[in-house]
Amino acid sequence: MAEAEAERKRAAPPSWLLSGLRPGSAPIPWAAAVRASIAMAGPLAVGFALDRPAYGALVSMGALSGVIGDTADAYRMRVLNIAVPQLFGAVGIMLGTLVYGTGWAAVAVLTAVGLLSGMMSTIGAVASVSGLLLLLNSVVGAGLPLPAPWWVAPLLLTLGGLFVLALTLLAWPMRRKLPERVAVADTYLAVADLLAAAGTDAYEKRRQAVTQALDTSYDLILARRARYHGRSGAMVRLLAQLNVVIPLVEAAPAVHVRRSRLPDAIPAAVRELAAAVEESRTGGAEPELPAPDSPATRAVDSALRHAAAVVHNADVDPYNVDDRLGRPAALGVRMRRATRAVLFSGTSWRYGLRLALCIGLAQALTSLVAVDRSYWVALTVTFVLKPDFGSVFSRAVLRAVGTAAGLVIATPILTAVPIGWWDVLVMVVLAALIPAFTAKGYAFQTAAITPVILLLSDVLNHQGVALVEPRLVDSLLGCAIVLVAGYLLWPESWHTRIGHRLANAVTDIADYVAYAFDPGSDGRGGERISPVDQAERVRARRRIYRDLSSVRSEFQRALTEPPPVGTRAAAWWPLVVAVERIVDAATAARVRVDHGAPEPAPEEVAEIQQQLRELAEGLRASEDLVSVRTELPGDEEGVLAPLRQEVVAARAIASPQP
Repeated sequence: MAEAEAERKRAAPPSWLLSGLRPGSAPIPWAAAVRASIAMAGPLAVGFALDRPAYGALVSMGALSGVIGDTADAYRMRVLNIAVPQLFGAVGIMLGTLVYGTGWAAVAVLTAVGLLSGMMSTIGAVASVSGLLLLLNSVVGAGLPLPAPWWVAPLLLTLGGLFVLALTLLAWPMRRKLPERVAVADTYLAVADLLAAAGTDAYEKRRQAVTQALDTSYDLILARRARYHGRSGAMVRLLAQLNVVIPLVEAAPAVHVRRSRLPDAIPAAVRELAAAVEESRTGGAEPELPAPDSPATRAVDSALRHAAAVVHNADVDPYNVDDRLGRPAALGVRMRRATRAVLFSGTSWRYGLRLALCIGLAQALTSLVAVDRSYWVALTVTFVLKPDFGSVFSRAVLRAVGTAAGLVIATPILTAVPIGWWDVLVMVVLAALIPAFTAKGYAFQTAAITPVILLLSDVLNHQGVALVEPRLVDSLLGCAIVLVAGYLLWPESWHTRIGHRLANAVTDIADYVAYAFDPGSDGRGGERISPVDQAERVRARRRIYRDLSSVRSEFQRALTEPPPVGTRAAAWWPLVVAVERIVDAATAARVRVDHGAPEPAPEEVAEIQQQLRELAEGLRASEDLVSVRTELPGDEEGVLAPLRQEVVAARAIASPQP
């Protein structure tokens, strides 16, 4: 029996592959599915009606790019996510059209575009999608004969993307609530769940949800306020309501580290504030709360009463609301910073060179060897190797699996459905599957997009089921190029970056300890500087949680890699959790001091800082972890006792040695 079980486990697919093939639990976005059906089937119908099916297919291809890029909630971000990439896509299709049929000149141009696209990926989400469309459309234009004159294809593709944008904006006047207001209300709900979970094993998960909610809310509000020279009254009030939830978030660890539970009335009061924020209600009564009995509960009580006063106040002074995370700089300043970061970043150049190498190889291969529908090879490379989209290895494997599944769907359609109005009805169904399947995972998205691309290609070229085999062969060739030239040839692909990012977070924690308990210090043992205000302390803490969020993202990416990378990544998890507990303990200690606990001795603070810096240096030195015994003597009843215990535990769990 045991032998049969062992044999079954050996025959099962590896866990890193199963994690990508397991569908996600996200709900189906019905509005997006309907919008995709209209956006992609509508142009096709118009093309058939005007006896210009090729034009309709090109507009539908542009709409496909818009459908894939429409991932934000706030309308301003949706405009950016759809409109800006379309402009780069138009430039890409023009470049590709100009080098169509030029052989090695096309190889050189597409390689250069690949370098630029990869480097753009390091700027941000909108720039990444823009670089993706720039490269994708360059490849399409260089490999596919498009209608003359040269400006027709860019115009039609752009019209498709703008059609998606127009459909998206139709719902704007009918929206019931500001996305920013909903985000702030969701943050209050997440904080209520965090306070309810204090002292329990569910606390860690709830804290992660709060971090994500805060990031989303601040990003939405500050991005909108950056567009105004003055102050928007609604945004000022929302920013004030978001700022006052920070002390509540900081008070939660003070309760949790003592493993005490809060009365149910406290989370209930926070949920009532969430409802008031979402409904924009003012003038509510002061919450009835149980009397606090410790510095931690006094911190919660004080923060909650202050939050209630701000939420219920209809008049907020626009000149007395600080941007806790810093208001975004002007657009020109941000563009100059992004340009400098791209040009002088080693990571940016490495990403760009990897993508350029693989695109160049794909184009060179198809120039030397007769490959039917050769531009699909470079398209596969582009989708798989976009370096900011996750694990290259797992994406290559999932791309192959998803393409094969998509071909299973496409084959009977191309065989049985004649070109004409039936294609419009089929497109209504296939286009709706793209948003629905995208929510389930990358392999599912590929399976949904593949039959759509083949259907549009059939409208353009009338090859029917003959498109299936080239699509499979070209996709496998593209995946092979990525695995060899974009993965195996780059040693950084075989290593996790968890240790380095975790080291940065630990260094920031050491600085935060100095800021929190010695406000006259620069945080690095240097000369004393002017005291750090409360806003700066909050920003320092938020930077740490953003760092840890980045660590978690890298951890999830690394787990999808095959051994030994995935195995090494799993070994880091206890230390990731331990570092998060250190942040909570440091925050809790500061809150307790603010509400009556005695200040810790400077020597104790300095010793904790030293231990944290040693841990950070060790994390940068090795990928192999061994336990190290650490002693941190101090007052066992003092305010820093829980923090010392967490630091010792972190070093005992896993402290790297060179």
